[in-house]
Amino acid sequence: MSITKELQRRSVPAISAELAQYHPVIQRIYASRGIESSEQLARGAAQLLSFTRLKGISSAVTLLIDALQQQQHIVIVGDFDADGATSTATLLTGLKSLGFKHVEYLVPNRFEYGYGLSVEMAEIAVAQGAQLIVTVDNGISAIDGIALAKKMGVKVLVTDHHLPGNELPDADAIVNPNQPGCDFPSKQLAGVGVAFYLLLALRAELRTQGYFTETQPEPNLADLLDLVALGTVADVVPLDTNNRILVHQGLQRIRSGKARPGVQALIDVANRKAEKLTAQDFGFALAPRLNAAGRLDDMGLGISCLLAPDLPRARMYAAELDSLNVERREIEQGMQQEAQAYLQRLSFAAEELPDALCLYQSDWHQGVIGILAGRIKEQYHRPVLVFAQGDAGELKGSARSIPGLHIRDLLDEVSTQYPGLIKKFGGHAMAAGLTIAEERFETFKLALNFVAKKYLTPELLTAVLYTDGDLSSDCLSVPFARLLQQAGPWGQAFPEPVFEGEFIIRQQRLLADKHLKLMLESSEGNLVDAIWFNADNKAWPDANVKKIRVAYQLDINDYRDQQSVQLIVRLIEKIG
Repeated sequence: MSITKELQRRSVPAISAELAQYHPVIQRIYASRGIESSEQLARGAAQLLSFTRLKGISSAVTLLIDALQQQQHIVIVGDFDADGATSTATLLTGLKSLGFKHVEYLVPNRFEYGYGLSVEMAEIAVAQGAQLIVTVDNGISAIDGIALAKKMGVKVLVTDHHLPGNELPDADAIVNPNQPGCDFPSKQLAGVGVAFYLLLALRAELRTQGYFTETQPEPNLADLLDLVALGTVADVVPLDTNNRILVHQGLQRIRSGKARPGVQALIDVANRKAEKLTAQDFGFALAPRLNAAGRLDDMGLGISCLLAPDLPRARMYAAELDSLNVERREIEQGMQQEAQAYLQRLSFAAEELPDALCLYQSDWHQGVIGILAGRIKEQYHRPVLVFAQGDAGELKGSARSIPGLHIRDLLDEVSTQYPGLIKKFGGHAMAAGLTIAEERFETFKLALNFVAKKYLTPELLTAVLYTDGDLSSDCLSVPFARLLQQAGPWGQAFPEPVFEGEFIIRQQRLLADKHLKLMLESSEGNLVDAIWFNADNKAWPDANVKKIRVAYQLDINDYRDQQSVQLIVRLIEKIG
């Protein structure tokens, strides 16, 4: 059973006169996403928000300048996802370009040490001679790890973007737009964005101090924007104006042939073309390969790829990442089949589905449970928590939520109402991680649903696919599809346009027993190709159906250097 999505057109408020320069359809799309002024569509690097409004940035820069003057041993502690990998590579590359000579990194293996600057990771960093530890994409909840490092005489600089708990760590400096008292206008920076901003602030202060010379030239930090763009999209943070600038600038560098070897190698192994790369390619092609290292092995492999000095070495690492991603897909498919079989045995009717789904199987792979939670959430439109075996007697969980339910806040309330039930947790509005005792799984499941019931209204539990209305046949063209691509970058909270329309089916067949390939005729008589990835092969092809309503995204199919329009189907309703 799956939840059927309802098609609903986005409401379009009055369109600002400032949008008059755009195609009428683009005007409508922008207005429905809250765009009222041209400033909100800025994509130039000069329009980036100033680093001066980040709380703690001055203290962080002072720490780094002291470390530079003394050439202290710096250890960067990253995270094992794509944001953590790009954050680590960004900061390490940036610091070295600014003249730091003793910089290395540590990334915890999720299966041995868990997330972030734990006590164990702090011990390792201290043992390696760290004089300054800098966290990227973690640290705001590392109370014990930072306390240990400080006790051992090591200074700690936290850069993070995750929501803080009730207690902040005793770090020497914290840079996090979501920490209390920070009035940085964009709370949506990814971890890599925070690391990049720290480098901008550091370079500015060094410039003021007259640090740069012929022997120590001022670096162009824009060289790092391919990493920043990749990490920002990969972490699925909302693409507000500031993040869209970062992503756009990174894409422009890649398209103009300025991608670093590691990013270029990922593009090549994913069979993409750098000159035509989109933000969607970051999310669906590059990030999964990078993430595969942290899910199945060690993110050190991913970081080595990003830091590779030349293309041959980068391609060697990228090939390994691609192999891991194939293995990850196979593991995920097996787990998904097991999860579906379990849910089918429960035989829920749509109206009987629990408010939150909690699943656990002892042999599930800890590195893949987040992906599985996301897949099940999409199918059932419920917040989903999937657990796997952790340390002795513990379960590690990964949560994915639906719009309107802040999953980290929900876990916080469960933890408050049922002290000790959750050992630790952290995350965002849409995704979180947690640890519970294995023996308390059933208790946790009951507690979660009890608390969730207070917030999950029938409206929130109704799956809706929002569309941007109909498209006339003259817009079913390569020039307009290209115009749509250029109107982005599209992503989280600034969604790629979805259109709807009625078509007649002229041809239909299955590809690889799972993708529905269609030839459709529009109401004006134009023929257009369409493909529905992972279609329901029990329901399609259906020779009895001739007329359908389709929700789709407009894409350009580039085959043997011949471009044609293709509809990427999101939903089909049978009409007749």
